[in-house]
Amino acid sequence: MVIKVFLASSSGSTAIKKKQQDVLGFLEALKVDYAQLDIACNEDNRMWMRENVPVEKKPTNGIPLPPQIFNEESYCGDYETFFDAKEDNAVYAFLGLPPPPGSKKAPVKEEEAQEEVEDEEAKGEDDQPVSEEEEELRQLEEEEEAPEVTEEEEEEVTEVEEAEQEEEDE
Repeated sequence: MVIKVFLASSSGSTAIKKKQQDVLGFLEALKVDYAQLDIACNEDNRMWMRENVPVEKKPTNGIPLPPQIFNEESYCGDYETFFDAKEDNAVYAFLGLPPPPGSKKAPVKEEEAQEEVEDEEAKGEDDQPVSEEEEELRQLEEEEEAPEVTEEEEEEVTEVEEAEQEEEDE
């Protein structure tokens, strides 16, 4: 089985280029056999990709952007679903490939996976203990995602935080 990654070699979008490199780099690291199919230089590749991305997976304008990933003729997903699979350590399942021998994570039966999801949902986020490191990491991630703050807004936040700290100390 060959994984097909449809990409655009001459994309003007840096975001698309980064996504394509992320997918290819990760497949290289996993030593997964794949073929790069260029949609910028090959009209047949472009048409095949557009025709074979399922309708429900196409954006509102109907034209899927690279990278798009297939296992032979079977659609695996786009960058976002690849990224989610990567985060969940489920790339082999995403690609429709068996995990390599000796891999740490054995495939999980669908029923077990559903039970795990239900258990996590029942637990709720507030029930989970958070270490100081995890909290700092979460705050850093929020800061990266947050819009830029002016100096005045930062001073106001600092004043509020100091006031809250004084209340806690009392």
